Amino acid sequence: MAASEPDGWLAAFLKSGIYKLDEANAFFIDPVRVLNRSYTRFRVSPSAYYSRFFPYSNPSICNPDVSPKNPKKRKCRGKDKKISQSLNSREKLAERRHQEVRVGLLKAHEALLGDSELLGVLRNLRGDGDENCGELTSAEHDLDFVELGSVWQAPFYEIVLKVGDDSSAVENAGIGSSYQREVPVFDNLIANESSHDIEAELLDHKFIFPKKSCVYMSDLRQIHKLIPVESDCGFNLIVIDPPWENSSAHQKQKYQTLPNNYFLSLPVKQLAHSGGALVALWVTNREKLRTFVENELFPKWGVKSAATIYWLKVKADGSLIGELDLFHHRPYECLLLGLIDGKGMMDSEELQRPVVIPDNQVFISVPGDHSRKPPIGELLLDYIPGPKPARCIELFAREMIQGWTSWGNDPLHFQDSRFIFAPLIQNPIFSLPLSFSHRLRRSLYIHMCARICGRL
Repeated sequence: MAASEPDGWLAAFLKSGIYKLDEANAFFIDPVRVLNRSYTRFRVSPSAYYSRFFPYSNPSICNPDVSPKNPKKRKCRGKDKKISQSLNSREKLAERRHQEVRVGLLKAHEALLGDSELLGVLRNLRGDGDENCGELTSAEHDLDFVELGSVWQAPFYEIVLKVGDDSSAVENAGIGSSYQREVPVFDNLIANESSHDIEAELLDHKFIFPKKSCVYMSDLRQIHKLIPVESDCGFNLIVIDPPWENSSAHQKQKYQTLPNNYFLSLPVKQLAHSGGALVALWVTNREKLRTFVENELFPKWGVKSAATIYWLKVKADGSLIGELDLFHHRPYECLLLGLIDGKGMMDSEELQRPVVIPDNQVFISVPGDHSRKPPIGELLLDYIPGPKPARCIELFAREMIQGWTSWGNDPLHFQDSRFIFAPLIQNPIFSLPLSFSHRLRRSLYIHMCARICGRL
């Protein structure tokens, strides 16, 4: 029995992309596997997602406080020590927060390092099942949706959706009839209501829309158009990843940032469901920003602070991406959780039950592209108030997820075909459980091909 246990947890992880570290209040996430649950024909490319992948170099990972030696980091460390000797009041508060969560972060990291089988999976994440494994193609000719949406021609740009027939696609092993539909790409809610992902084209660029997903691309001035007419049609999970002002994003010119006061105008409370909502806000580790959120932003949105979740970032060998105690470059980010109270009109006592969220939970993953956040919606499902299934929206999104509405000025960024590929074998026969024998698989495949050819 003991020998079969690894197969059990491994099969569950390979299916869900989420693994609970029982020794700690923590989870390990493979964002690629989580995202791939949104697709039927296409797959997120691991080599593209882990574009900053760190090759396994066998550093001393037994001590979570030790990272591979790097001359540049030595300089930063020296600078950090000088700063730590003269912390101002705000920096002292930030250091106090860090010390309070430090033990939990170390415990979570030690649990990861102590799981040799999980580490073995971790080292192979980038090339796991990726037929396009290799360097990501150049981004020089990517569509700049921010610029495209600012020109006078923006209202006239249309995206071509290649919509398939669900019933035909299922019956014919994914080869179904399809038709094209042209819709405005800006200031327009675009929905893929089918049970299959669809392809889309705009200005010679291909994009993939996951099944059961919606996207609304606009600037901040148009977000009010997403406010539901009836509050019981609102959202009860609202994830927000604002483009906070920070020197890293400015230097790397990855995306445009906005001053903090711009986010005060977000109609978060108006977007919320009448039964209440869970708000999950990504923030940097700057204490000034945390103070702004707690004292101004959450009160303005009608949000009551509830808990904090920490995203601990590791390399492919399991070591932290940086020293845990490096003051200005912590190897983790914070997700602040808050609740918007319902309007008390729900009949069910279950919908009215108080939501209790554990504080200081940790999840671990290898980071993707700059500022790209892992899909953590499933980790929050137990804490969402209101009716089920939850209605979910991400603000300032850069990708789409099954069952979610994605809003922002660049929500199709990671839907570009550069980041998503079509497997060489697109046939449900090849995704049958391993318990199916080779002979049975071959028999089913021949039978299916005969049925398809008979229709030609």
